[in-house]
Amino acid sequence: MKNISLAVFLLLAISTGLSAQEKASSPNGKLSLRQKGGGLTLYYEHQPVIDLDFHRAAPMSMTFSRHLAEDYTMHSGKRRHCTNEANEYRLDSGLVVRLYNDGLAFRYEQSPSWQPQQEPTTYVIPEGTRRWMQQWTDSYEGFFPLSTTYKVPPVRSYSGTFKSAEGWNCRWGYPALLQPADSVYALITEADIQRGQSASCLYNEGERFRVVPDKTLDGPLASHSPWRLVIVGRLADVVQSTLVTDVSQPCQVADTSWIQPGVVSWVYWAYNHGSNDFDIIKRYVDLAVSLRLPYVLIDAEWDTMKNGKTIEDAIAYARSKGVKPMIWYNSSVGWVDGAPTPKYRLNKAEDREREFAWCEQLGVAGVKIDFFSGDDQRNMDYCLDLLESAARHHLLVNFHGATIPRGWQRTWPNLLSTEGVYGAEWYNNVPTFTAKAAAHNATLPFTRNVVGSMDYTPCAFSDSQHPHITTHAHELALTVLFESGLQHLADRPESLLAQPEEVRRFFGQLPAAWDDTRLVSGHPAHHAVVARRSGDTWYVAGINGTDQPLTIPLDLSFLATGRVRQSVTLFADSGDAASPWLITRPAQLPSALSCQPRGGFLLVVKPRG
Repeated sequence: MKNISLAVFLLLAISTGLSAQEKASSPNGKLSLRQKGGGLTLYYEHQPVIDLDFHRAAPMSMTFSRHLAEDYTMHSGKRRHCTNEANEYRLDSGLVVRLYNDGLAFRYEQSPSWQPQQEPTTYVIPEGTRRWMQQWTDSYEGFFPLSTTYKVPPVRSYSGTFKSAEGWNCRWGYPALLQPADSVYALITEADIQRGQSASCLYNEGERFRVVPDKTLDGPLASHSPWRLVIVGRLADVVQSTLVTDVSQPCQVADTSWIQPGVVSWVYWAYNHGSNDFDIIKRYVDLAVSLRLPYVLIDAEWDTMKNGKTIEDAIAYARSKGVKPMIWYNSSVGWVDGAPTPKYRLNKAEDREREFAWCEQLGVAGVKIDFFSGDDQRNMDYCLDLLESAARHHLLVNFHGATIPRGWQRTWPNLLSTEGVYGAEWYNNVPTFTAKAAAHNATLPFTRNVVGSMDYTPCAFSDSQHPHITTHAHELALTVLFESGLQHLADRPESLLAQPEEVRRFFGQLPAAWDDTRLVSGHPAHHAVVARRSGDTWYVAGINGTDQPLTIPLDLSFLATGRVRQSVTLFADSGDAASPWLITRPAQLPSALSCQPRGGFLLVVKPRG
């Protein structure tokens, strides 16, 4: 398969350092950079993956700067204790390059040859290269269809359409998953957006995909660009990577003891305007009590509460039942006219501080902030202001209608989830999701969920405005397959409470933060099996993304515990619509499992007590 080239057009001075025969390498030696004409080629296990073409007539040289070795703790995400190593190299014009064991990171430091709005980075993706890329929209709510060409018709989104002169889509969002060679994958994204910076996206002209930062404001800019990332390796390396947080700023919150990930009962999927009805809110609080969930989200329009009640009454009711309430706000920078309320309460610093202090005083645990307007510096600075202010008032944060995670979950660990995904909410909106959901669900672990927590709002056994055709076990598996520090359950109280006792008990024990994550098997749109560990319990979630029955081989040898006896619970599909569950306790771990069309399974493996 053709290699993927990354052309980075810079006016660089030649520095002394590695010779044309020498190579820069990652600490484990799997990734290396070698000279190629006036540029560099990135190799993975001796296979060329990405060309960095600096368009110089003479070979470039880079100077070794330092070896980095780090470990840090996350409060949410795919791994609590994260470690990484990198070798860093510098070009004397201001380009910093790091080779991690699982990818390449580079950024531009302030110099006369670099300006934010004129960044020259260009990824060249040859025709024929397999890629899973999302057409850009400011909410990042789109599909990742497989393609081997840039010639893709544009799909109209809330952000409009972006056409090239040839009539094809020409603007793309992160992350972009590529397969440059057999069994080798590269995922393009970015990380560590700081104040004075905007996020970027990709614009293409033919095979050339250029990094284009969004608008920046007048005034001081950051002294460097965000990190541009290419996560490289086998598919498991991509899924398990923490490179997005590895390169991001360390935690800025001194006391994090109040930051507690958890599962949330959520009204909107079943009742779009339910959060202004005190009686409906009570039902979701009572659901949280029955399932032993820590949180309830009171969504939009709570400021127009009916039944003679107020938001203070709803918060007090939740707290009286031992459930921690979260409430919704309109960011008031995106969808404003005709949008739900409350509006304009967070935009000014003094208003934001007053509102968050009021939330803290009432005992609100967190805020969901919705309807941002894209990736420009105004939105990025605003998000950082919100996170910092929320942390001062001990408020968890969930961004909706917002950009994808770019590492803030490490810097501000009160950010426990972000939407930025075409999720179960879309069963409310259009009929498109019904037929595409299974394949889409089996693609997200390899694309969007790689870069951070994803508020997909999974697990609906009943139907919303448009039906779902995924099975019960498929839906249950999503609660583990999809990582989110706040895991919102989408279904109605009566539907969730009608499930078997084992399913109801599972929700009360479901973690929302993980000690480890492993890809067991899978391929985008076909199937996905991911194992996650919390303490000494492993959860193995698998789904079939196809419309045909599928038997999935399972290598679960890493779960072997020697002489420690294990308790295994399997949630699977019975194939009987009248009695859809097959819940068993196998004596040993299965070596394969058969899935219904669009089906799934969930294994819970714990030491036998």
